[in-house]
Amino acid sequence: MARILVQWDMGWPFSLPRSLSRILFRRPARLDMSAFAPVPSGAYLVGGAVRDTLLGVEPADLDWLVSDPETACREISEATGGRPFALDHERGHWRLIVPPPDGRTLDFIPLRGPLEEDLLARDFTVNALAADSSGRVTDVQGGLRDLRSRVLRMTSEQALRDDPLRLLRAPRLSVRFGFALDSGTRAAIVRGSADIDSGLLPLPAWERIHEELDALVLGPSPGSAMAQLEGLGLLAILLPELAGARGVEQGGLHHLDVLDHSLEALQRLATIFPDADVALRWATLLHDVGKPRTRERGEDGRTRFYGHDRHGAELARSAMRRLRRSIRELDRIAALVRYHMLPLPRGDRQARRFAHRRRELLPDLLKLMIADREAARGPLSSEATRRAYRTSLSRIVAILEEPPPLAPLLDGREVMEILGLPEGPQVGEALRFLGEARAVGDVTDREQARAALEGLARARGWLS
Repeated sequence: MARILVQWDMGWPFSLPRSLSRILFRRPARLDMSAFAPVPSGAYLVGGAVRDTLLGVEPADLDWLVSDPETACREISEATGGRPFALDHERGHWRLIVPPPDGRTLDFIPLRGPLEEDLLARDFTVNALAADSSGRVTDVQGGLRDLRSRVLRMTSEQALRDDPLRLLRAPRLSVRFGFALDSGTRAAIVRGSADIDSGLLPLPAWERIHEELDALVLGPSPGSAMAQLEGLGLLAILLPELAGARGVEQGGLHHLDVLDHSLEALQRLATIFPDADVALRWATLLHDVGKPRTRERGEDGRTRFYGHDRHGAELARSAMRRLRRSIRELDRIAALVRYHMLPLPRGDRQARRFAHRRRELLPDLLKLMIADREAARGPLSSEATRRAYRTSLSRIVAILEEPPPLAPLLDGREVMEILGLPEGPQVGEALRFLGEARAVGDVTDREQARAALEGLARARGWLS
């Protein structure tokens, strides 16, 4: 259970469970700053760290408002052994990475005027809070009241427009803490979204959008957060490939349109596999992104999406490239989308072939398939079909729990000698063939491997 230490007016501290954090704000006077030691001289702890502490959540990162960020950062680095560096030379921001066991990230931000002016310029009232070195909390915008009421309210519309990335932050904070979005704030975000779409308001750098969206999909309720993103008009701007799935009906196994199904699949993944990493979560969200462009209605009246997995892989790759993801992440996300429709094996031999061919994507591919299937509750879905699906998956899981594959029975040099082949793609195909033959049990020794290899060569016409 998360605990925080808070000092009240009457002067005695006590440890507060998160379940009681709602009553914290009736007479708060001070935070126990020993939890954040060492405290920079003359500094204010601001923003999310104060908010999280008041909510009973231990903050991972600390923002310090100081008169001289570089000096404060270097002083704290000497006390903690952390590594200081300039985060933004132009704005004078410095950062310190504190090594384990603390492992926090400390940001040092310049205080260029009265504290109240800095707080008034922040995004939301619950973030416009500061604690001085004694722990006394300064609240100039009613942030404590909004924390108590569980309301997310902007400090001002201009503050949101000063940094349009703040528009994206609202869904994440709202869903993470269970805050209701204030109606005026919602309207301001919708207006801001429309202005970004029309070019009247600049779009933040994609690298910053990447970080904010990652935080959103990695949260405990990413499906709800994405739904809020759509409702605020931001999804169509940032992920038009996904927004285009709204209203695309499916039928059959599905009870939701493509977009709602995608959001539910992401939520199922987060619930069933809370440790799912960011690449798997993105792949799950985008797994059906190819459906809108491949939708066909057959003569029997049924809707089909032939090739949506291949088309979706390319769309997912394009979207993730726009978000400045690494090549490794691009490839993995696209591959998971590409193969999420693979037919599941019905027997041990097919299961071994499946595991051999897609081992580099497992077990993530299975997790995506489970989330996809659990989010499908249409007229053709039944407990019997879901049970059969789980049985097929269990075969693959059992194989993955076996010892890793043994070394190849023949190497590339031996393949070239046996078949008289030069280096090239034929050798690679032969080695993949032998690897799969061994994985499914067709060959077990070198003589069997040689015979199978010669059979492959004759079938391919590689031998005269």
